[in-house]
Amino acid sequence: MSGNVVHLHKNTDPPTGPDAPTVLTLVPDAPPAPVAPLWVRSGRAIKTAVTHETTKTGARVTARHAMYVVGGARIVARRTWDGRTAARYERMLRAAEAAGNHEAAAEWEERGQRYREARHRRRMELLHSPLDAAKGAAVSAGMGVGGLVLLGVAMAIATKDATQVVTPLMAVIKFINLMITIVQVVWGPLISIGPLLALLALWAVGSKQQAAPTWALPANTRSHEGEPITPSIVVKALRDLGVPALRNAIKEMGDAGASMLGPIRIAGCGVEVDVTLPSGVSTIEVQNRRRKLAENLTRHEHEVFINIPQAARTVRLWVADSGALDEPIGPSPLVTDDTMTADYAKGKAPWGQDLRGDAAALSLYQRHLLITGLSNQGKTVALRSLALWLALDKSVQFLMGDLKGVGDWAMFDGLATTLIQGPTDEHVIQVTEMVEGAVDEMNRRIQAPPGTVFPPLIVLVDEAQVAFMCPAKDAEKRPYGGSKANSRYFMAVRKIHNQGRAVNVLMWQGTQDPTNENLPKLVREGAHTRASLALGTESQARMALGDKAVDGGAAPNLLRPGLDRGTLVVASDGITIPAGQSSITVRTHYIDDDAAEAITDRAKALRDGVTTLHAIDRGEERDPLADIATVIGDAPRVLTADVLKRLSTLNADAYGRWTPGDLKRVLEDVGAEPYKSDGRMVVGRDRVARALTNRDNEGSASAAG
Repeated sequence: MSGNVVHLHKNTDPPTGPDAPTVLTLVPDAPPAPVAPLWVRSGRAIKTAVTHETTKTGARVTARHAMYVVGGARIVARRTWDGRTAARYERMLRAAEAAGNHEAAAEWEERGQRYREARHRRRMELLHSPLDAAKGAAVSAGMGVGGLVLLGVAMAIATKDATQVVTPLMAVIKFINLMITIVQVVWGPLISIGPLLALLALWAVGSKQQAAPTWALPANTRSHEGEPITPSIVVKALRDLGVPALRNAIKEMGDAGASMLGPIRIAGCGVEVDVTLPSGVSTIEVQNRRRKLAENLTRHEHEVFINIPQAARTVRLWVADSGALDEPIGPSPLVTDDTMTADYAKGKAPWGQDLRGDAAALSLYQRHLLITGLSNQGKTVALRSLALWLALDKSVQFLMGDLKGVGDWAMFDGLATTLIQGPTDEHVIQVTEMVEGAVDEMNRRIQAPPGTVFPPLIVLVDEAQVAFMCPAKDAEKRPYGGSKANSRYFMAVRKIHNQGRAVNVLMWQGTQDPTNENLPKLVREGAHTRASLALGTESQARMALGDKAVDGGAAPNLLRPGLDRGTLVVASDGITIPAGQSSITVRTHYIDDDAAEAITDRAKALRDGVTTLHAIDRGEERDPLADIATVIGDAPRVLTADVLKRLSTLNADAYGRWTPGDLKRVLEDVGAEPYKSDGRMVVGRDRVARALTNRDNEGSASAAG
């Protein structure tokens, strides 16, 4: 059975197959974007106009000049009020009471009372002044008229014309009438222009005092970058420091807050001012807010220094000119003056400049020295510049150990008796033995007859932390490094610190990044002169300079690593420190390697010649005659006492106990005995060299036979 199939749903699938017709699909255009309502477009236009930079600038200019007039009126009113009342004395009285200065408060109260009494007398005199003024006016008018009449009479007699009697009087009347006419003509415009002139005067006062909100001021004024330090700026900076007691006291003082300040003095590349804090405010509260104070003064933190002078409850602020500390200082006098010499006992080494811009010179006489800081901040250059100056005193002897070993001290070859350079444990061992040899020399000097004068001996170790951290031990299991009683380097340094100063044996050390492990407490406290470059923490600053200096304001941890390279905070009685301060900040001169070599060449020219040892001998069999020739070096003759000292330094075990008799015996045996020159016993280089040659020839002949 068949039938028709009825589809209830229309087939919407396109036909397929090779015979299927091509179907074109018409896609209608996208509907246009909806148009924003008029009020939205108007709002956007208004927002754009309001927030446009031109609109902001115009609004700022309008507000600024309007506020100049308002601020000027306020300033003039305040000045007028102060001039007519005792308000000024009241403010100063409140300021003195807030600052706890009762003596000044009593003085201002007395001055205010005197002002009131004088004002009362003036007011009482005003009660009688109208009558006195009327009498004075009548008398003046009568005398004036009489004078004019007499003048007219004289004119009438002279001209024989009686009408001339009233001529002077009429001339005066006409003049008065002319003045009245002028006033009548000018009065109207003056009434119109007068208020404008008054507003202009008020605007000028407000403009001069910048009496407008900060946001309305010009961009260069709003930044306040590098603005001069004035009393009002300092008081405002202290008020906004975040110390409630200080803020409240300054508010009570009002405009008299500047009474806290001493004179603002020019001090080098900045200014200095003493601030007497109000009662209830401690100096430490201001010190702990150095960064905020600097920002309030529109300076960077490193451009503001806070010290504690002798006066109670007082802080001394030094504020640098903006950017001044980033400028380099001039070259060292050691470089610019090739005639300069040194005097260990009486002179001072030209080290750099203090923050005032004054020359900073350091006395090295009988003072142990310690310089520390982070790596690559200029420690070696600062230490080396002192040694370069002292090298120009030909009496000074050097024993040097450079535990970095990159050639920073190579120019002292030919100046130093011993120069050891290198960072290894073997170099530490040799440096330790060098310091122990200096201890033996110190003991020899101590045992000398009283009154004996000894030349200065500087024992210098750079990168001393390498020695303290050395793990090596000797044959008896005694460590070279460390800070225990059996540590060889530590104990040798301690012995020199304890007794070396009395016989001019001095210990100089340079170290970096101090800790209790690489710079033991007893060693750092044994230095008379302690200086620090930039450090990382306050605890390191206390290690470097001591608690007293840090509590007094020393803050090497606030120096900027890299930017303040060569800037030292120094605690020493060998440098001039302002009264009441415990330290001073010094920007040291930079002396490069080439300039240092030129200085050491000059120092070598002052001496007879020094043979520098680059290693320490350890007890092998010695050849006394060869060693004598070694220590004499290129000098034509050397004092016997100096020969003995150099032999002792060369090998303390072999020659530490030698006497002049021992030296004489060795030399007489070979025909090179000492002789007198200028009244003093010397050893001649030629005699010793000839004795060595003869001995070698005899040895060769014996071997041939």
